[in-house]
Amino acid sequence: MNERSKVLTQAAAPLLALPRAAKRALVLGMDACLCVFTVWLSLSLRFDAWVILSGRDVWTVGISLSLALPLFVRFGLYRAIFRYGGWPAIAAIAKAVGIYAAAYGLVFAAIGLPGVPRTIGLIQPLLLLLAVSASRLLARGWLGGIYQGLLTRGELPRVLIYGAGDAGRKLAQALSASSELRLLGFLDDDKRLQGGLIHGLPVQDPAKLKAEVAALRVSDIFLAIPSASRQRRHEILEQVRQARVSVRTLPGLMELAQGKVQVSDLRELDVEDLLGRNAVAPHPLLLRKNIRGKVVLVTGAGGSIGSELCRQIVKGGVATLLLVERSEFALYTIHGELLQGMEGRGADAPRIVPLLASVADARRMREIMSAWHPHTVYHAAAYKHVPLVEHNPAEGVRNNVFGTLITAGAAAAHGVRDFVLISTDKAVRPTNIMGCSKRLAEMGLQAMAEQASRRANGTRFSMVRFGNVLDSSGSVVPLFRQQIRNGGPITLTHLDITRYFMTIPEAAQLVIQAGAMAHGGEVFVLDMGEPIRIADLARRMIELSGMTVRDGDNPSGDIEIRVVGLRPGEKLYEELLIGDNPLPTPHTRILKARDDFLSWAALSPQLERLKAALEVNDALLIRQQLQHMVRGYRPRGDVVDWIHLEQRAELAVAGL
Repeated sequence: MNERSKVLTQAAAPLLALPRAAKRALVLGMDACLCVFTVWLSLSLRFDAWVILSGRDVWTVGISLSLALPLFVRFGLYRAIFRYGGWPAIAAIAKAVGIYAAAYGLVFAAIGLPGVPRTIGLIQPLLLLLAVSASRLLARGWLGGIYQGLLTRGELPRVLIYGAGDAGRKLAQALSASSELRLLGFLDDDKRLQGGLIHGLPVQDPAKLKAEVAALRVSDIFLAIPSASRQRRHEILEQVRQARVSVRTLPGLMELAQGKVQVSDLRELDVEDLLGRNAVAPHPLLLRKNIRGKVVLVTGAGGSIGSELCRQIVKGGVATLLLVERSEFALYTIHGELLQGMEGRGADAPRIVPLLASVADARRMREIMSAWHPHTVYHAAAYKHVPLVEHNPAEGVRNNVFGTLITAGAAAAHGVRDFVLISTDKAVRPTNIMGCSKRLAEMGLQAMAEQASRRANGTRFSMVRFGNVLDSSGSVVPLFRQQIRNGGPITLTHLDITRYFMTIPEAAQLVIQAGAMAHGGEVFVLDMGEPIRIADLARRMIELSGMTVRDGDNPSGDIEIRVVGLRPGEKLYEELLIGDNPLPTPHTRILKARDDFLSWAALSPQLERLKAALEVNDALLIRQQLQHMVRGYRPRGDVVDWIHLEQRAELAVAGL
């Protein structure tokens, strides 16, 4: 909006704010002035000189007023809102002035008054028609557009910026040019700023947030506090949550280091804020130890954890990064992302090699290992979705157990120095096939590590066990977000279900650091803080979206939380340790578990029996063999393998 437009808008605002009766009186007065003006102008035109109204001229004015104003009232010229006036309004004016012209012309042109030229009865009505029509069109062009703009602006989302620092001020400047939002002011903890104005907008005390939201009808809060700690952001979010407004946030300081803050920088609430704790800064030496200048291979490179491992590895100065992935689309996506991120690095850019492969394909894995002889392997490839693996147990075990052992065997045979398995908290006292298969994969690597320790320069096998990662493909966070966008309900398997959570970057960094501390055979456990109740997470996400939970206490709420029951193999609580008294490591967030395992000599025959059960897809035998091999595996419910269920149904139909 240019300066002239601002002046016109400011001038129009008091007029548009007047009561309807005052507006009608104002327009009627304007029409009276137009009657006087057009009489004066018609006399001046007739005498070819500027005249002063006096004597008998007063009759011409008085009769004009007494005829025009009643006719205008009768034809509804003051009932219509003239800022919406178009051709219908002009037609009404023409009809009223037409009758006026006939009467005025009869008095002055036909009958005549001494001293008053008869042509006045013809000129003045024509001038009045032009003047009144022009006034309506001018008002429509000026006030109509401004009024519509004010109406539209009044319907825009009304927002406050939390944070009146540099980022908040730049965001306010960006919002001033936005036609999508209406900025009402700032909130800031700094007492020196409270009560003042920034860019003409007030700075309020956050303690008054709830009252401000209600008084100003605020719909959104924008967090512009990039330097605040995660704990402080958590405290602010708890305060904002009570006000029932939607929350959006600006990126952190590092992301704001380049360029000006834009409205497009605003995004949904960081999932890290839902944890309410700060991530521990990584140890640079541990991050680089097994990466810098080396050939590194990541299996499952297109998955949530695998792709983040690749991003961190590229940052760590890897020489060659091998991306192993069975999904063509996932491999294409992460390869393209990494290449784009390396634009401009020139000779410093690492070599990125995308390789389509299944970790269960022994020949393919041997070919890859023999061609590149990687120094470090991060094995993230696995089927992780509990219900899907429960319904497809043979494929889950084949990929998670034997895929791991095949990849580990190929790595050992071709001189890989460090092999790190990405495991899960579901491997601890598992109740499902997925968790049991991951624990069996751990046991296999523990047995291989024991063998490797007897050889000089053998592969160091280690495992890293952690819980759920926020915003991963299998996480509840993206599911809940989509359900909130769809208007609900949020589906919850149980009100008391809890899970450990960690952000994807934090988990990937800790995996790399844990692998760098390995000597062989360790099961590292990541300290994930306190477990989070999923029902509380769902409620926080609803309330931080500016909505309310619909339940018995609030039947008129926006989003329902619906309990649908535990899925096959799902646990209420997850654990990270099988044994007690974990050992510390040099990293405060990484522990070493003390878990028993079988030697390779004892484990190998059992693996062969399990493989035989897989070959015939005997779901019952697979489960029995897993129970025999993995101590603590306690499956719940019947076998739900899809093929097994279909075969049983066919037998039932056949009466067998």
